[in-house]
Amino acid sequence: MTGVLASQQIETLIAQGALRSDTAFAEGQMQPASLDLRLGHTAYRVRASFLAGQSRSVQSRIDEFEMHRVDLSHGAVLEKGCVYLVPLMEELALPDDITAIANAKSSTGRLDLLTRVITDGGVEFDRIPQGYKGPLYAEICPRSFSVLVRPGMRLNQIRFRRGQSVLSDADLRALHAEVQLVNGGDAVIDAGLGFSVDLQPTQDGVVGYRAKPHTGVIDLDRIGEYDPQEFWEELRSDKRRLILDPGAFYILVSQEAVHIPPGYAAEMAPYLAMVGEFRVHYAGFFDPGFGHAAAGGSGARGVLEVRCHEAPFVLEHGQTVGRLVYERMSEVPAQLYGQDIASNYQGQGLKLSKHFRS
Repeated sequence: MTGVLASQQIETLIAQGALRSDTAFAEGQMQPASLDLRLGHTAYRVRASFLAGQSRSVQSRIDEFEMHRVDLSHGAVLEKGCVYLVPLMEELALPDDITAIANAKSSTGRLDLLTRVITDGGVEFDRIPQGYKGPLYAEICPRSFSVLVRPGMRLNQIRFRRGQSVLSDADLRALHAEVQLVNGGDAVIDAGLGFSVDLQPTQDGVVGYRAKPHTGVIDLDRIGEYDPQEFWEELRSDKRRLILDPGAFYILVSQEAVHIPPGYAAEMAPYLAMVGEFRVHYAGFFDPGFGHAAAGGSGARGVLEVRCHEAPFVLEHGQTVGRLVYERMSEVPAQLYGQDIASNYQGQGLKLSKHFRS
């Protein structure tokens, strides 16, 4: 059956050897429609980001661009502004009818960690063709904060799909009429479900956060540990608008509360040049059950990881900034987002990553 593979189908891939690792898969690694990928033991500091290119291996490019190696075994700092390649613990031997797509995890994106998967022979980031057999690598470029990492940490996740499963606008309108995909506003459907930015001040006046330029290191294993004021500047705006600075990183939130029904998955399109020179999301996967009432939510707003390019840009309350692309699941997952899997962001509003104290 076509569609995005559910957790129980990913387990079948593991049993068949299409997804394998020399290190046993860990508890909590499986998500409703994806698998978390784990860092290996070595990081290669490289001169620049790259793709392997057709008929070339990633290792051959590492040999060409390596500056030095970092042993992660006892924890090591990946420094802000540097580019690293880390072999992942998982490898693929995909069947000829299954493709894969990778993306950063939510907490990774909220720390402004540019993290992408590359493969041997790859000509695109995060896109893995059907039948691919070989290793996986994470490219990691900390943009705002230096981070402490260890083997086994999970910065990326991978989704598998069989066939074409993206909903047309007509199908999306029909789904919205059936289950209401958006709370708090009309559904704007045009090549996906449109969403806008919320710059209405909260009770304490905050509309978002901007990363401070000179901060300490964040240990990715330390949850709820850090004082937000040491890393983030609170943003307030009585006029319900912000002027984005080129190169600065912002955490904002969508005006709409969105809903992903159990039989569907979604991905946030990261960049829409026609609405402004900025990127709104680094972690694009929305799992089945996100914002779903049966999973403890009644719609959840999307957190926007915003980086402005080229020129200062005025962002207004209610301005369209991106879209969600919905896909059919091949099967309904055995577990949904928010159901007994310690989901950190169910029912979320404006929220920093899980590493910061509330």
